[in-house]
Amino acid sequence: MIRSRRIVRVFFAVIVFFVVVALFRPFDSPLQPRPPPVEVDPLIPFQRSSFDWTTVRQRYPASLAHSLPTGSPKRFPSVQHHFRGYVHDATTRKRQEAVRSAFERSWNSYKTHAWLRDELAPVSGGGKTTFGGWAATLVDALDTLWIMDFRDEFLSAATAAAQLDWANTTETSANLFETTIRHLGGLLSAYDLSGQKALLEKATELGNMLYMAFDTPNRLPGFWLNFDDAKNGAQIAGTNDPSACPASLSLEFTRLSQLTGDPKFYDAVSRVTDFLERTQASSRLPGMWPKLMNFRDETVDHEIGFTLGALSDSLYEYLPKMAILLGGREPRYEKMHRAAMEVVVEHLVFRPMVPPEENPHDILFVGDAYVHSDRIDHVPEGQHLSCFVGGMFGLGGKLFNVPQHVDIGERIARGCAWAYDAFPTGLMPEIFGLVRCGSAKEPCVWDETKWQKDGDKGLKKGFSNARDPRYILRPEAIESLFLLYRMTGKGELRDVAWRMFESIIKSTETELAYSAIADVTAEGETKKTDSMESFFLAETLKYFYLMFSPPDVISLDKFVFNTEAHPFRRPK
Repeated sequence: MIRSRRIVRVFFAVIVFFVVVALFRPFDSPLQPRPPPVEVDPLIPFQRSSFDWTTVRQRYPASLAHSLPTGSPKRFPSVQHHFRGYVHDATTRKRQEAVRSAFERSWNSYKTHAWLRDELAPVSGGGKTTFGGWAATLVDALDTLWIMDFRDEFLSAATAAAQLDWANTTETSANLFETTIRHLGGLLSAYDLSGQKALLEKATELGNMLYMAFDTPNRLPGFWLNFDDAKNGAQIAGTNDPSACPASLSLEFTRLSQLTGDPKFYDAVSRVTDFLERTQASSRLPGMWPKLMNFRDETVDHEIGFTLGALSDSLYEYLPKMAILLGGREPRYEKMHRAAMEVVVEHLVFRPMVPPEENPHDILFVGDAYVHSDRIDHVPEGQHLSCFVGGMFGLGGKLFNVPQHVDIGERIARGCAWAYDAFPTGLMPEIFGLVRCGSAKEPCVWDETKWQKDGDKGLKKGFSNARDPRYILRPEAIESLFLLYRMTGKGELRDVAWRMFESIIKSTETELAYSAIADVTAEGETKKTDSMESFFLAETLKYFYLMFSPPDVISLDKFVFNTEAHPFRRPK
């Protein structure tokens, strides 16, 4: 009896041993490797705003004229370079970590001194209300927190964002464009990355509020969403509004329709696209739209100024990006982009007159054009804001198979980098003049006599002035460098970007974070203006971080960025 029990015990011991071995085989077992544990983020709670804009009766309701296009997406060429055998080396990893540390420092100061305010005052401390008081920096930085893997900070910030009350503001109106690109874009991107449903619900609430701006007699919105006018049905479109608003709300409203299944948002912005398509050939510079447009009377022929800088920039930026977001199923965006870029190359892109030994890449810039009855004046004035054009040309060139546009984009991006290096701080001015040598199609020969006549002897050869010498932590130069690096695979662009990053940190650092400065031409200590707009965390540091990240981090073949650097998922 005792012996039989021993046999049974031994038998069960052997069975237990093999079960344990089977269940707890080491992770590196060649037979059946175990997958790593999956971290599941806790669900973020959603809190409704105190006012529901869907309860407001629209004075000028419209039946849906546009639905999201259906069918299989077009197979676009790959935007991103194929990085064969990419190695994330020690130098690049160190640079990536330096950018992450700069973000962390800024974010911690925002948390400590300006939590739930729109901006941090990086010199004096405290917070600022600049965009409705709806925590612009927090919402704008949500996707940066996710991308940089600050997971706990993301959950904390996203929880706060999901409880924002759009009715809780001391302002009487909202800037339609800025609220759309920063708040709506930030929430949609954070949802696209994290899948947190509360963020989409909060974005939908905001979308319903912003949708009220379209309740005008012709369904085109004004520059401001005035809350009382919206509730009383008293809104009208503007007669002299910047063309970038409302002509670049399309990406965010379209993504909101895609995610919610509600076509009204896409319908609203498609009516603006109808207006753009109808008027593209009727401006004073056919193919482009002017800086200011009459949206009320739906005319574009009264304004003589044309630019890719302030007032117009993202109108043009969103044409190829809408083609991407809609999967190529709406061909008019490509058509409008191609027509506009032909005119841009002919009239706005120009060569600066730079000594040939300082210009190995044949750099280009983008200026303005003023159309008179008897002539067209080409003004060689650069803007930091217009440095985004390099990335736009590259993106359109890749998507629509126009290789020369990728080349133009790279030369514009390198021109902006050259302008950074041209000043003592290593930073580009907000607005500056250059000595124009000719169009992008004309050869350029150095002319010392012309330089002596038109140049500013206190600046590097090539410049005629630094009319607005501020640097306000803008992202457009690094945006284009990042995009061109991802499109071409040219590793030297990373070294160019690193010089820019080091200059930004050196010239803008404060005890708390980083500040805009008054004068990039200053020698030595710079004058800080106590401003750190939300785009520094949403765009500038994000693009620098992605520049030094492996290429599969936010691949350009999987995402498209809105004008505030918020990545939206491309259709599969």
